[in-house]
Amino acid sequence: MSIELNHTIVESPDPDAGAAFLTEVLGLPAPYHFGPFTVVEVAHGTSLDYMTVADPHSQHYAFLVPDDEFAVIAERLRERGVPTFADPGHRRPGHNTNDGGQGAYFDSPEGHNLEILTRPYGSGV
Repeated sequence: MSIELNHTIVESPDPDAGAAFLTEVLGLPAPYHFGPFTVVEVAHGTSLDYMTVADPHSQHYAFLVPDDEFAVIAERLRERGVPTFADPGHRRPGHNTNDGGQGAYFDSPEGHNLEILTRPYGSGV
């Protein structure tokens, strides 16, 4: 299949702060401005375009990360005092080992439910 996600809008009361948090935690290149958006680029030309919204609706954004980056990202979150959870409902602290990989959920400054995982769901190992 040749269809790829190109970009999505991320609501934020402070797009620069939200985008900076994401790039710093995930170790991505610094965000840049394009029109009214603060843009975070991820793999395959996909971007998250942060847009100013006074009262953002909580969304879920999941990021597939390499195995060797998971611990690095988790440490960045610990350094910032951001708790991680093994489940999307944030009931179990820590991380999970779904599908033979690792995964963790955490909140962005805007209240979005972010996720890092090392194996796609259903990939089973």
